[in-house]
Amino acid sequence: MFRYQEQPAGWLRSSVEDHRMSLRKSIEGLGPYQSLFLLALPAATIEPLKLVAVAVAGEGHWITGTAMIVACYAFSLLVVERLFVVVKPKLLTIPWFAKLWKAFVSVRTSVIGTFRRGRTEQTVRDSRSAPK
Repeated sequence: MFRYQEQPAGWLRSSVEDHRMSLRKSIEGLGPYQSLFLLALPAATIEPLKLVAVAVAGEGHWITGTAMIVACYAFSLLVVERLFVVVKPKLLTIPWFAKLWKAFVSVRTSVIGTFRRGRTEQTVRDSRSAPK
């Protein structure tokens, strides 16, 4: 009838990794606008839920609201961010998206540079004024 067969060590992990890789390959095979739509679905769902969570917390259910906010941010970090990393090369083939992304990166770089420059100048000032 039924025979028990011992599975090799790590068989479940390799099966999950194979499934994850095949899912990634199928997502990478999408076109640019299909990738944009795929990214927009979870983002368009999660962002309004964050606002709902704030409203729930504002109504006095602060534990439930906080749990919802944490869950939404976790989903954003674990799913939407990883999905964006996979579909970003396709999205950058869309001209308007590439311009927006370039502008975003430019602003981000200048803001980070401002903070780093300020911190470096303060460190130099502190080292000059330190007693010897």
